[in-house]
Amino acid sequence: MEPPDIVKNDPWLKPFEAVIRDRMNRARQKEAELSAAGLTAFASGHLYFGLHRLNDHWVFREWAPNATRIFLIGEFTGWEESTEWELRSAGNGNWELVLPAESLKHGDLFRLSMHWDGGRGDRIPAWTNRVVQDPDTLVFNAQVWYPDQPYSWKNKWMPARKSPPLIYEAHLGMSSEQEKISSYPEFRENVLPRVVAGGYNMIQLMAIQEHPYYGSFGYHVSSFFAASSRFGSPEELKELIDEAHSMGISVIMDLVHSHAVRNEVEGLGRFDGTPWQYFHDGPRREHVAWDSLCFNYGKNEVLHFLLSNCRYWLEEYRFDGFRFDGITSMLYYDHGLSRDFTSYEMYFDGQQDEDAITYLMLANKLIKEVHAESVTVAEEMSGMPGLGVPLESGGFGFDFRMAMGTPDYWIKILKEKSDEQWNISEIYYELTRRRDDEFTIGYAESHDQALVGDKTIIFRLMDKEMYDSMNIGSNNLVIERGMALHKMIRLVTLATCGGGYLNFMGNEFGHPEWIDFPREGNNWSYKYARRQWTLVDHPGLRYRYLNSFDRDMIHLFREHKILKHKWPYLLLENPGDQVLVFGRGDFIFVFNFNPVKSFSDYGFPVDPGKFHIRLNTDSVDYGGLGLVEADMIYYAHPDQHTVPRHMLKIYIPARSALVLNKTPFKRVHE
Repeated sequence: MEPPDIVKNDPWLKPFEAVIRDRMNRARQKEAELSAAGLTAFASGHLYFGLHRLNDHWVFREWAPNATRIFLIGEFTGWEESTEWELRSAGNGNWELVLPAESLKHGDLFRLSMHWDGGRGDRIPAWTNRVVQDPDTLVFNAQVWYPDQPYSWKNKWMPARKSPPLIYEAHLGMSSEQEKISSYPEFRENVLPRVVAGGYNMIQLMAIQEHPYYGSFGYHVSSFFAASSRFGSPEELKELIDEAHSMGISVIMDLVHSHAVRNEVEGLGRFDGTPWQYFHDGPRREHVAWDSLCFNYGKNEVLHFLLSNCRYWLEEYRFDGFRFDGITSMLYYDHGLSRDFTSYEMYFDGQQDEDAITYLMLANKLIKEVHAESVTVAEEMSGMPGLGVPLESGGFGFDFRMAMGTPDYWIKILKEKSDEQWNISEIYYELTRRRDDEFTIGYAESHDQALVGDKTIIFRLMDKEMYDSMNIGSNNLVIERGMALHKMIRLVTLATCGGGYLNFMGNEFGHPEWIDFPREGNNWSYKYARRQWTLVDHPGLRYRYLNSFDRDMIHLFREHKILKHKWPYLLLENPGDQVLVFGRGDFIFVFNFNPVKSFSDYGFPVDPGKFHIRLNTDSVDYGGLGLVEADMIYYAHPDQHTVPRHMLKIYIPARSALVLNKTPFKRVHE
């Protein structure tokens, strides 16, 4: 029998071929078991459960197999139980209530009064698509959402897979400069134009699914089908996505299916009185590190809920895909917390949650069925082989995986090594260390590194000096070093990445300080849960230089499709000089990480031709010294040491990088 492509591409996987085949078979068998009509038909729970207006009546349905009685309660019942509002059993653990059209109106608040043997509790419906919090009592309730004028879409989904993703990771609530929770319209009006100007072609929106605690960054989800009302209405979110599409920007969503909040009223904790309705029972129920609950992916009803959730966000809001959060936690019984992943056996030793793996494979297949040009990204740190390999080749079906080791590597260098100790051979190796059959999203830092308790790259480079010396007229060696390395780190990370790149909102211009959401420990302050855009807009501050560099860097890669070339190729590495030169497509990337030495007539091999500079980190436009003439044309000459390539010699200032590409020779008559 012919081995799967993933095994052909990596002979080290041969001993585990049987496990890989078993995973492929399990996914096929589970799909056949779920529905003879296919995954898309199966993933339609949101069209059946929850509250729906059907012509002249309302119908509400819920799955609660352990319930004995369920009442719809709300403003319309005085928050009291009434037999007129009692659901009837529809079999298979399903409950149903049919109401006249006049019974409910747009904006009504409601919840469920759930009864089970020996108990009762209020519950927010599991499938509700709208949840609001009372600003005074802080109580959450479901809300009837049936506006007179539903949103009218102007644009279709974006073909997100056609271009290498250049992702702008963003949190809507903290996107304003004001000390408050920002809104969907404010992001659309104020931040979206910045994303477009910056050259990014994809936005990754965080914290969309409703979550009770704002400070969780959106990762403790309670209502999986409800867009967070903190930021505005569903129509306002749709308008944001629609306008992004009109500007050529894809929008993906940070999807949390790896765990759920413990809350019982707002969440699914003990929805029908049992701890095991959606989650595992016993020791596997609670996540030991996240204070949350772990889904039981072996239950078909849970697959129904989560797969329907994928389809819902694609069709209802026209998201162009998902970044799946916390995949490592899903893959292993120990959530990846007690193993170091130093050998392939760690991925195939029987300690993997094969039910979760089956779910991820089915989710990726479903998402492509619903939106063929969508993008899925896996946030996964263990290095599980096949995560970014197509399903038919023996993989999980993700389009990309996050290169999570890269920011950790930069932190390690910045914390532990002096500039003179930076090993450029090691840097190039670490930044290009990935599987040949997978694409990755490279990034120097994300929101994780910006959170309180950690430090952004700019803060590690400059620390307290940022507060007094970022004005253009200052003369500060710490700031000069930080500016130079901030640009170089981003450029080398992007230039070596495995097909896509990510930046967190504000980090492109070196946003100072950390992110700290309102909490008791900071007197519920929003001071650090915002973005200070006036810093980058101020003509007298150096932040604008970093922003200009990031903009031109992103535009260069986007316009010339540099990331379409899957791999860079090494041209020269000189650890003694700390000089690194590599190519990608028609572009040459030259890095001099040496903190003190500039080099004249520094030679390296290139293809024959003439070259000019397309990007220079030392340009005065980016806050540099401008030591290299921007319009200089460089000619490659034959050299016996570089045959069959020619030799190109250039001047490389200390702590700077140049991007060159070949200028076509013009014919005489041209």
